[in-house]
Amino acid sequence: MTSNETNTEKPNKSPVGWVFVVLIIIGLAAFIYGILSPHPEKAWQAYLINFLLWSAIAQGAVLFSAVMHMTKARWSGPLSALSESFAAFFPLSFVLFLLLFLGRSHIFPWLHADLHGKEVWLNIPFLFTRDCIGLLVLYAIGFAYLYNALQLRSSANQAQGAFRKMIRKGWIRNNRNPEQVKKKMTIWAGLYILAFTLVLSLIGYDLVMSMDPHWVSTLFGGYTFVKAFYVGLGALIILAAVTRIKKGKASGLEPSHFHDIGKLFFAFCLLWADFFYVQLTVIWYGNIPEETHYVIERTLMVPWNTLAWTIFGICFIIPFVILLNKRVKSAPVFMVILCSAIIIGFWFEHLLLLAPALSHEVTTLSVSLSDGLISLGFLGLMVVAVSYFLNRFPELTDIKAGEAA
Repeated sequence: MTSNETNTEKPNKSPVGWVFVVLIIIGLAAFIYGILSPHPEKAWQAYLINFLLWSAIAQGAVLFSAVMHMTKARWSGPLSALSESFAAFFPLSFVLFLLLFLGRSHIFPWLHADLHGKEVWLNIPFLFTRDCIGLLVLYAIGFAYLYNALQLRSSANQAQGAFRKMIRKGWIRNNRNPEQVKKKMTIWAGLYILAFTLVLSLIGYDLVMSMDPHWVSTLFGGYTFVKAFYVGLGALIILAAVTRIKKGKASGLEPSHFHDIGKLFFAFCLLWADFFYVQLTVIWYGNIPEETHYVIERTLMVPWNTLAWTIFGICFIIPFVILLNKRVKSAPVFMVILCSAIIIGFWFEHLLLLAPALSHEVTTLSVSLSDGLISLGFLGLMVVAVSYFLNRFPELTDIKAGEAA
């Protein structure tokens, strides 16, 4: 716990924050209007897509800090601190998951279908129980890791607030010994990485793959958590770029940080595409009707075929070509544009995976204004949560490269 500051910083209240509060209200109004309309299934589809996307972003961003700590990557100091702020979305994500129960009749097309013996696994009580427990475990471990990380990062001169006092007491219980705290962080980081892979796989199976209950892919779990880390890195780069633009060198972020995380982002761009390709290849040479229909419907049939290859271009081909350039990776403004485009691309990727199962006999691709407004509402939730956390712990935006936990 640092103590080199002489003045207690007050949380910054920016009028820009109210813009995102308004977005939350607009998104909520659009969702309520949608579920009260003659086609509530469309509103619930948008809700599910956004829950999966924004939860994955938060989970993947926190994973960055855990991985950097486990690998002792000292270059990541300022970035690791920023990534931990995404844990502020965890409680919201859990509440949003519970609300999915209200739309179960619109979300799960297999509810009244013949599942040929899969009813043991695909039933609402068991599905929500196991996913609820999984998310609780993942988020609890994430907060345990954060609790220890903040003991090293937070300022001793900013002890206002119940959470800060709890962190302060933890620091005292650890005899103000950084090495003791780091050992605990290592344990929680390893557990978070393990829980991340298991829980994200489970969520992928239950909330995405199960929408077409007769299609099975053993690669889908890995595809889901690799994608989550990919989009989490993209969101972290956006936050780091905004912090750098706002605070300048005082943020501790240098072009080298953007170059290094840009290389990691590039690596997971390749890894995501590799999972995409491997899954496609296995299904192609296996040529089993129960598997091929899923791919054929989404890659060859109207209206999903155009969307599928557009997503592949936005999420892989374009970033692959652009990120080969060193200068681009070091340019915060350009990286914000690129990462934003990729996150939007993954919104449509979730639409591609879910919509054919939830919207049968669709001949034209239709993304309504309501879909966009609901998505902006989720964006507002993420920004408000992260901003609130950083306002309560402003020292997280002022960590130098050598101060990795």
